[in-house]
Amino acid sequence: MRSRKPTSSDVAAAAGVSRSAVSFAFNNPQRIAAATRERILSVAEDLGYRPSTLGRMLQAGTTNSIGVLFPQRLAQVMENPYYSRFLMGAGQVCDREGYTLLLTPPLQDSVLKAIPYAAVDGFIVCGLEVDRGEVAELDRRGIPFVLIDSDRHEGAPSVEVDDRGGAGEVARYLLELGHRRLAVLSIDPGPRVSERGYRGPLARRLAGISDALADFGLDLSDVRLAEVPVTRTDGYRATQDLMAQPDPPTAIVALSDVLAYGAVDALQELAVDVPSAVSVTGFDDLAESAWFRPRLTTVRQPIVTKGRIAADFLISAIRGEDQHPHQMLGTSLIIRDSTAKPA
Repeated sequence: MRSRKPTSSDVAAAAGVSRSAVSFAFNNPQRIAAATRERILSVAEDLGYRPSTLGRMLQAGTTNSIGVLFPQRLAQVMENPYYSRFLMGAGQVCDREGYTLLLTPPLQDSVLKAIPYAAVDGFIVCGLEVDRGEVAELDRRGIPFVLIDSDRHEGAPSVEVDDRGGAGEVARYLLELGHRRLAVLSIDPGPRVSERGYRGPLARRLAGISDALADFGLDLSDVRLAEVPVTRTDGYRATQDLMAQPDPPTAIVALSDVLAYGAVDALQELAVDVPSAVSVTGFDDLAESAWFRPRLTTVRQPIVTKGRIAADFLISAIRGEDQHPHQMLGTSLIIRDSTAKPA
């Protein structure tokens, strides 16, 4: 049978002091005599007593930890290499500032339920609309937060990239090559899209594509749109469906590199050459895109920098320093081997 863990009461009884004195010995040593503290620490060592880290954090009102709040389940998050790059940037700041990083996925399929159970000093909120209950709950609780891949919210800093400009640039590039039968592999907007329309990065990327189409006398109704979860498998399945339709696309604009990888997988299985028969582009410029075959033409966004800035902003907010404004980072088109003029 496992023996009971010693408590502060056990230490107090063995040392002949109060429980408050034991607390002072570990947390506020200046409040008791040095000899008394040494006696308490010696007794605690003999008994094998260790103060509760969580209790000390709660007493201090801080955890020295920041949370990353995700709308997806953790398995989906870890499947997308975008998040590993983003967390790398946030982790660099945490290492420098002495903070830990807590990943916070939905609890029982509810992001709102997960918030009270995360023992953190603040949140980096990824991909949540500002009019959802989670943002209102963070406001109500007075918890510092930074928005990523969302819309702007007054009273909280945010970090985003030029989604509209980046998507517009890659679509315009394909149109200038001569492509007119375009398909878009879109990020799944979720079940509420019919009532609220597209939001956040997805709305901005589709607006950029629309801008480019307008320059050539076209609009989004001339483009085939497939809305799918951001996984390689879903990119593969969507492309299989697109290529089975009459007049299949000569170019596929994927709104993430992961979807683009799946598209190329499907085309190669169908013996459709990339890029001579169908061009494929992505968005992110993940590390794999430079050595993927064919090497992927894509929109580069500074993912690691985004994570680093988000963590910097959040720690400044936690410390009560001056609030940072909304930050927009640039994108750039990286042309590689997966695009060519239409046959």
